[in-house]
Amino acid sequence: MRRATLVWAASAILAGCAVGPNFRQPDALASTRYTETDLPAETASAPGGAGGAQRFAPGQDLPSQWWSLFHSDPLDRLVRQAIAESPNLTAAEAALRVARENLAAQTGALLYPKVDANMGATREKLSGAALGEPGVGTEIFSLYNASVNVSYALDVAGGNRRELEALQSLVDYQDYQLAGAHLALTSNVVTAAVREASLRAQIAATRDIIEAQNKQLDLVRRQFELGAIARLNLVAQQSQAAQTEALLPPLERQLAQTRNQLAALAGRLPSDGGIPTFDLSTLALPQELPLSVPSALARQRPDIRAAEALLHQASAQIGVATANQYPQITLSGSFGAEATQLHSLFAGPSVWSIGAGLLQPLFHGGELEHKRRAAVAAYDEAAAQYRQTVLLAFQNVADALHALEADARTLKAQSDAELLARNTLDLTQRQFQLGGANYLALLDAQRQFQLARLALVQAQAARYADTAALFQALGGGWWNGDKTTPPA
Repeated sequence: MRRATLVWAASAILAGCAVGPNFRQPDALASTRYTETDLPAETASAPGGAGGAQRFAPGQDLPSQWWSLFHSDPLDRLVRQAIAESPNLTAAEAALRVARENLAAQTGALLYPKVDANMGATREKLSGAALGEPGVGTEIFSLYNASVNVSYALDVAGGNRRELEALQSLVDYQDYQLAGAHLALTSNVVTAAVREASLRAQIAATRDIIEAQNKQLDLVRRQFELGAIARLNLVAQQSQAAQTEALLPPLERQLAQTRNQLAALAGRLPSDGGIPTFDLSTLALPQELPLSVPSALARQRPDIRAAEALLHQASAQIGVATANQYPQITLSGSFGAEATQLHSLFAGPSVWSIGAGLLQPLFHGGELEHKRRAAVAAYDEAAAQYRQTVLLAFQNVADALHALEADARTLKAQSDAELLARNTLDLTQRQFQLGGANYLALLDAQRQFQLARLALVQAQAARYADTAALFQALGGGWWNGDKTTPPA
């Protein structure tokens, strides 16, 4: 009893320690800004739709439903439907359940004793030689047994706890993967909706240009019929109108593909219909842009948190590999009964056993040490991948901020260019009708207006798309959501 007490006491003391490094959350980056130079308080502004200045709000948090900042009820409904019906989110939620159940299973297997009930029956024939009595005859008999077996592996070096720590990290990883899938889905819906609105605006602008060119073509045709202009001028106007007509089919194809993408994102077949239509006029450009502080970005981006979870898992695996080099103690016991008659199985004397086993690895050809070194190398790899993820996150934010400033200046320039091109075309058309401008000048004015009109629409759409890109780069505000999203 004294020896048993000493063994249990030593095991309890050793079980309080766990080999391997204790994971420490990576330090936040000390940067106080996202870009090399300080950002202006607001972007440039331009007259017309999507032309207002956007103000940066440093330190302000994003709402979890960040797409509501575009103030579009159809967009809000579509995003909610996509969240409810997306197979990608369903798969991510299932992966999270798998990780949680695996953790629960291993928790039961590693922290608690194993208790099993056994019952068996055999028909045997023994010879006297097996008992050391060759002269004794043989006998055929039945043997019935029932027992309860208990076994427990003491977590002396903490390897079991490190293994559970690694599994918990995988649960965290799947948790953040779910948040990342949610962010990717909502961002894709918003981006596709903006693309649809842009394509519709480009198609409408192209049709307006075609209508104006056809009117001009009718005028040129009458002038040709009256002999006022050469046939070459008529052919040139027809060619210009045909080239503009050729722009429509690719735009309509892209629009159809975007609609199909929206249907798939919403968990529908393209043939189901019911997807709302989007125009630039129905989307409000967010005038105030929440901008979290750089030190908080690593706690807000799901991909960074997922990379941190993998780093934590790699750290715990070092402890598992190290613990495998230490002694392993197993306690076991059994209690049961044996009888040659089934009805007297529990009536006779009981049989029991109790024991302890100690396993100390001595020589495995370097296997255990190399596995520990491999675990350390895997941790170094995870640390490098974590840092790369952080760098890419800051690059995404910086890119989006620069894009928004450039978009605003581009829109202002395109708005001015479109106005000048429109005025130039109007003047050239009047001069042409009065004979003060040649036909080449008219064609050039038409082409410049066409390019300027389409470029203006694209510049307007770019501000919406890059605003959504900024919100995505900042993490999408999932940490402000309800309990269906991962905790921060």
